[in-house]
Amino acid sequence: MELKLFKTLWGFKGSIEKACAASRVQGFDGIEGPAPEDATSRAQMRAAIVSQQLDYIAEITTAGSYVPELRATPEQHLQSLREKLQCSLELQPLSISCLAGSDAWSEREQLLFFERALRLIETIEVPVSFETHRSRSLFNPWITQRIAGEFPELLLTCDFSHWCVVCERLLDAEFHGITGLARQARHIHARVGYDQGPQVPHPAAPEYQDALAAHRHWWELIWQSQYERGYTVTTMTPEFGPDGYLHCEPFTGRPTGDLEQINTWMAAAEREHFAQWLLSQG
Repeated sequence: MELKLFKTLWGFKGSIEKACAASRVQGFDGIEGPAPEDATSRAQMRAAIVSQQLDYIAEITTAGSYVPELRATPEQHLQSLREKLQCSLELQPLSISCLAGSDAWSEREQLLFFERALRLIETIEVPVSFETHRSRSLFNPWITQRIAGEFPELLLTCDFSHWCVVCERLLDAEFHGITGLARQARHIHARVGYDQGPQVPHPAAPEYQDALAAHRHWWELIWQSQYERGYTVTTMTPEFGPDGYLHCEPFTGRPTGDLEQINTWMAAAEREHFAQWLLSQG
């Protein structure tokens, strides 16, 4: 099994051409981010990806950005999904990762939404996975287990950093649940969260080694499941980002770390981690 690492466009300051060039220099296999809404920008993005011989994972957020519009109905989320799928598919993605639904819905609404969403994507040849993300339908382990149990065909993008802050702990007591969900895991967002936040200041810092070790354990559960399911490629995006995730000094607002450096470190560290894990499989 091969690990492919993707550079996130979230927080990158510069053109798509610069992002793709940086991806190649930094040792990434591709980029992950949303498809532009206008056709000209999509064509420009596709050309940049091809020129650097990169893979692409499309990111979709239904009815809003990372946080959904609170008043948006399930039908509006589905319509948003339809429209953004069309834009994403034009860029010939390796896969598509969706932040879908809303944490404000009842469980019945959640189930009806995913029933229709899965029907919508069933004819798409590109794998579509749904992210475990705060403010979205899959915002905690327990609702995710119940939804995934109802729909075994549902694929997951696993970002466990969100669950750490939602649950205010490293989920040590929830290993059994994560083991079960690993059977439906498609893609990993490699950001390290902790009990009071979705992003540690730096995953290499000694004071956050317990958090890093916990996340690595969960990622290994996914790799093991994918290995057993016959995956030849597993995908991972180091996704440390801005927008309040990145720690900053009070008063000055000066970041305490450099996102490019942190994500590049995470990619190199996980490439080595995966290689060691794969050797252990014999």
